[in-house]
Amino acid sequence: MFVGVCSLDLILAENHSLKGKRRVLRTVKDRVRNTFNVSIAEVDSHDLWQRCSLGLSCVGRDRPHVESQLSNVVKFIEDLHLAEIENVHLEIL
Repeated sequence: MFVGVCSLDLILAENHSLKGKRRVLRTVKDRVRNTFNVSIAEVDSHDLWQRCSLGLSCVGRDRPHVESQLSNVVKFIEDLHLAEIENVHLEIL
């Protein structure tokens, strides 16, 4: 069994309030959950309007599947064009 953990730092450049940030994050998290079988949550930068840190995790039977699943999620979030991805850290345990 392999566990994939990914952390994403997002920049919400067009955002001007915490309410707007919550709307964008809810959209991203809901779409990721509906499309992929991964866990996703905001893990840091809760009080900053234009920054967000998301944590993702995925469990699988083989390493390549877990890596590709998390890579596909990162690409999916990037293709939504709701936020700019500043930093990605992927680790397989």
